[in-house]
Amino acid sequence: MNAIQYLFDSINAVKWLNQSRHLIVLTIIAISLLGCKPSGDQSAAAPPPALPVSMVNESSETTFAEYPAAIQGTVDIDVRPQVSGYIQSVLVNEGAYVSAGQTLFLINAQPYKEALNNAKATLQAAEATVLNAQLEVDKLTPLVENKVVSEFQLRTAKTAYQIAQANAQQAKAGVASAQINLGYTNVKATVSGYIGLIPKKQGSLVSPADQTPLTQLSDIDQVHVYFALAENDFNTFNKNYPGKTPGDRIRQLPPVELLLSDNSVYPLKGKIDMISGQFDKGTAAITLRATFPNASGNLRSGNTGKLRLGLTHDKTILIPQSATMEMQDKVFVFALGEGNKVTKRPISVIGKTGTNYLVGEGLKPGDQIVLSGLDRLQEGQVIQPQKATAMAAQLIHNK
Repeated sequence: MNAIQYLFDSINAVKWLNQSRHLIVLTIIAISLLGCKPSGDQSAAAPPPALPVSMVNESSETTFAEYPAAIQGTVDIDVRPQVSGYIQSVLVNEGAYVSAGQTLFLINAQPYKEALNNAKATLQAAEATVLNAQLEVDKLTPLVENKVVSEFQLRTAKTAYQIAQANAQQAKAGVASAQINLGYTNVKATVSGYIGLIPKKQGSLVSPADQTPLTQLSDIDQVHVYFALAENDFNTFNKNYPGKTPGDRIRQLPPVELLLSDNSVYPLKGKIDMISGQFDKGTAAITLRATFPNASGNLRSGNTGKLRLGLTHDKTILIPQSATMEMQDKVFVFALGEGNKVTKRPISVIGKTGTNYLVGEGLKPGDQIVLSGLDRLQEGQVIQPQKATAMAAQLIHNK
């Protein structure tokens, strides 16, 4: 009996040992699982990002396009001699302002004075011949009436008288021509303006056939600024400024600005007053002209610059360029939708003013767009919209 009891005790001890082992394994697994359970902070979802959002609205905006321009005086003329001779005196300095009628050059006048004297002497001789022919007619007239001489002699005398009169008229024209040539030795300014370079000095031989003028004279109290529009730009120009005739269209144009070569803005505004009648076949562009006041003389013929043409856009949407992103030549914004989800939306840009874009299509009044942080956004992401700060909202109106 003792042996049998011992055997049962041994079997029970083995069972208890196996159960203890299972309990230990379960305890270790439970401890491991508890050690792997994430903490409350780690399991909490990250909050949506807070980003500035602004509502877009329609407004009237003006964009500016700049075109290379050439500046000329309202009158740019070459001063040329109309008679040949030596320059006796140069009476002006290069760059000087002269008035219309002022003498600029004196050409040696002696040969032309002698030609005038000769023409006057010829006229006196012709007038004497006329007088002699008149006397002959007066003498023969009563003799013909009394039939002392034949009528043929009187006709001959009258013909001689008419020839003498014609010669006298020719001599008068010779005197007038000689006086004109003598006057051409006094080279005068035909308009008021500024003198250019004077390549030929005192003592130089000049002639009407010379290719080089004596100087150039520019009337720059007003200046003409010429610029060209390509065909597409001209079509846009016509759409924005309609009119039945070019004159009607010109009258609707706003004043234009001139940017000088250093990009400074000329202080006075000009007015477009001419549209060319045809396109240039070589450049496929059409020329326009604007006139600017220039009483101070700051602009000179030959200056270059850029003409700034304003284009008004009614009921357009303006957004900051920083609120957009470009991908594959397309421009996108992130628009705020239901549930504060953002959607990447393509837009068309029809112009630019300052740091802002003018939107043609893709947005409508009342839409809300994200102003910054676009590089951290994804399609359909939920954000926490924040009202744009005064500085961010002001971007929309910066020009």
